[in-house]
Amino acid sequence: MVDQPTPNTLDEPQAVLSPHRRDRADAGRRLPRVALAHDWLVARRGGEAVLERIARIVRTNYIHAGLYTLFRKGGHTFSALEGFDIHVSKLNLLPGPARRWLLPLYPAAVNGLSDRLARQTEGSPIDLLVSTSSGLIKGMRAPGSARHLCYCHAPARYLWSIQDEYTRGPGGAVRKAGFSMFGERLRQWDRKTTTNVDAFIANSRHTAREIERCFAREAEVIHPPVRTELFTPDPSVKREDFWLVAGALEPYKRTDLAISAAMFAGRRLLIAGTGSQAGALKAFAKKEARRLAKVGMGKRRDTLVEFLGRVDDATLIGLYRRARCLIFPQIEDFGIVAVEAQACGCPVVARRAGGALDSVLEGRTGCFFNEPDSESLRKAADHVPEGVDEQCRAHAERFSEAAFDAKMHAAMERMLA
Repeated sequence: MVDQPTPNTLDEPQAVLSPHRRDRADAGRRLPRVALAHDWLVARRGGEAVLERIARIVRTNYIHAGLYTLFRKGGHTFSALEGFDIHVSKLNLLPGPARRWLLPLYPAAVNGLSDRLARQTEGSPIDLLVSTSSGLIKGMRAPGSARHLCYCHAPARYLWSIQDEYTRGPGGAVRKAGFSMFGERLRQWDRKTTTNVDAFIANSRHTAREIERCFAREAEVIHPPVRTELFTPDPSVKREDFWLVAGALEPYKRTDLAISAAMFAGRRLLIAGTGSQAGALKAFAKKEARRLAKVGMGKRRDTLVEFLGRVDDATLIGLYRRARCLIFPQIEDFGIVAVEAQACGCPVVARRAGGALDSVLEGRTGCFFNEPDSESLRKAADHVPEGVDEQCRAHAERFSEAAFDAKMHAAMERMLA
C-alpha cells in the first residue's frame, strides 16, 4: 500500500541547502539521495519527534527518497514529511485491532519493504538509508552500495528487556503465549539482521549498553531533540504543591507507583495523558483509596488523584511551570518528558535506571529512587530539590533541537564520506 503525496523527483524544488551542500550542487556534483525508515506512523510521540528532525535535515541537505514504514494511521499528519512518498507494508491493509497480534509476520513485512525500496530506487540509487527504530524496521536492507545508519531508541523492548510489562492487562495471557512461541525466533532474526546496519546511534548511554548486550554492536550516543524553545520557564508563575505525571498511560510507565505514593503521602497528583491503561489506573486509584481508608489513613484520598486526559502543549507547559515535581517512575530508554519538565524549571523524581541517568542531575535538577515500589518513590520525593528552576533550564538546553541537528547531520555526513 502506498500513499502518494506530490511526487519527489530530482528536479523538484528542495528546501534551502546548507552552504556545504550548495557548494557541492554548484560544482555540478549530485546531491546524495537519502531514504528514511520508521517502525510505524500511528501516533506522535518521542520517536516521531526524532523522525521529524531527521526528515528536516534530509530536506535541507539532501534529496529525499521516501519513507518506509510498517503501519500508518491516517489521522496523524507530520509536517516535516510533506512531499515524502510514504510506502507502507501490506500489513497496513488489516484492521487496526488485528495488527497487535501480527508480530510473527513483522520480519516478512520488513523484508518486503526492503525489496520495494530496491525496486523503486533502481533507476535513481540512494546513497543512505536512515532508520529510526524501537522495533524491527532496522532489519531493512539498504540496496546496492548504499549504507544504513540506524538511530535506535531501544532494541525491541517486547523481545529483549521488559517483555513482562507487555503481558499485563487485557489480552496479556494471549500475548505471553505468543512470546513463548515466537520470541526466540524473532530475537534470532533481529540479531541476525543487525548486519544490515552499518552504524548504530543510540539515544542514551543506557540504550548503547542495550545495543551491545543484545546485538554485540557499538553505538554513538546522540540524545533525542527536545523543544526547549517551546518548553520554557516563567519566573512569574509560582510553583504549587502538587506532583505531576505526564505521558502515555501504558503498563511499563508504572503510573501505579505514582498513584500509590501520592495517596500514602497525602499529596495531590495530576496525571496528564491517555493510553490503554487509563481505565485500569482510575479503578486502581479508587481501590487504593478504599484500602488506605480501611487502615485508618483517612477518607476521600481518591480526590487527591486527578486524571486530565490528553492535554495540548500550552496546558502541559503550564503544568510543568506549576508542579512541585515531575514523577518519572518508569525505566525509559531516554525520556523526553523528563527534559521537557526541566526545560520549564521543574525538577524530576526518577527511577535510578535507564535514560534518566543521562537526563537528570541528582541533587541539582531532581532526585532518584532505587526500588520499583511506591515507598521508595515517596521517600525520594521528600528530598526533591527546591528553587532549582535555573539549574533545570540550563541542563535541559544541552538537549535542544539545534544540538541534535548538528550531531545527527555530522553522523550522516560521515556515512556519506
